[in-house]
Amino acid sequence: MTVVRGDTALGRGIAPALLVCAAAPAFFVLEIPWLGWVLLALGVGAAWAVERGRVTASEPSLTRDLSLIAVGMLIVSVIPLAAELDDMAMLRFTLALGGAVVVPYVISRFVYRDRAISFPWRTRKRWGRLQWGWLVAVLVLGWLILPFYFITSGVYQNWPVVDTPELIVRLFVGVGAVGIWDELFFICTVFALLRRHFPDVVANVLQAIVFVSFLWELGYREWGPLLTIPFALLQGFIFLRTHSLAYVVTVHLLFDAVVFAVLVHAHNPGVLPIFLV
Repeated sequence: MTVVRGDTALGRGIAPALLVCAAAPAFFVLEIPWLGWVLLALGVGAAWAVERGRVTASEPSLTRDLSLIAVGMLIVSVIPLAAELDDMAMLRFTLALGGAVVVPYVISRFVYRDRAISFPWRTRKRWGRLQWGWLVAVLVLGWLILPFYFITSGVYQNWPVVDTPELIVRLFVGVGAVGIWDELFFICTVFALLRRHFPDVVANVLQAIVFVSFLWELGYREWGPLLTIPFALLQGFIFLRTHSLAYVVTVHLLFDAVVFAVLVHAHNPGVLPIFLV
């Protein structure tokens, strides 16, 4: 992927991007929708003011790319993100989260006529020892850290009680589906769009702001950002190293498998006696 690092990216362009990404905490942490709308409008408008005639040029446009991120966040923001497992809640999540990925992709491909967003599922490189070792490390670290976080902080109560086989299955499906969506939106959409204009480190920090804000409303509260910020940054870094959506999804699903097990354990002590807490 070509990264454009002109004066727009390294100078005046950073302010519009920060405004757009700052809309995420407004929507998902502070839960003040009007503030999120204002920040998105200011961010996209500032990018347009910076670029002006270049907005319609053939090269990557910061205005167009920030508008795609804004559209995705607006779609997600129309639904409450509290974890629920009834049919209507799961349908709302499916439509809103699915739309947040599909709509920016369609606009990019068929309206803006570029390929800013892609989903590189596999590469020709096989996973090496480091990649396989990290998968094992994710399971071990999750087993050690997540039960302590969820149970001692009480945040497991942000997820509904799962005390029947049907609810446990719904939780498993929901946790996994949201985990896959995280990588499609935050990495393959937000991060990929930002990388067209900013150095990788800057783009990664910006996408982490959006990623962590979403996870906060989803339920990862209290001291959760101490876990979710490194996780979001690591997922971006891993994608840079592997260029493989399959790998970052695998990492996320392993992490979420431990989350699922911890939630079942927290709501049903003794059912899964595999944790230290």
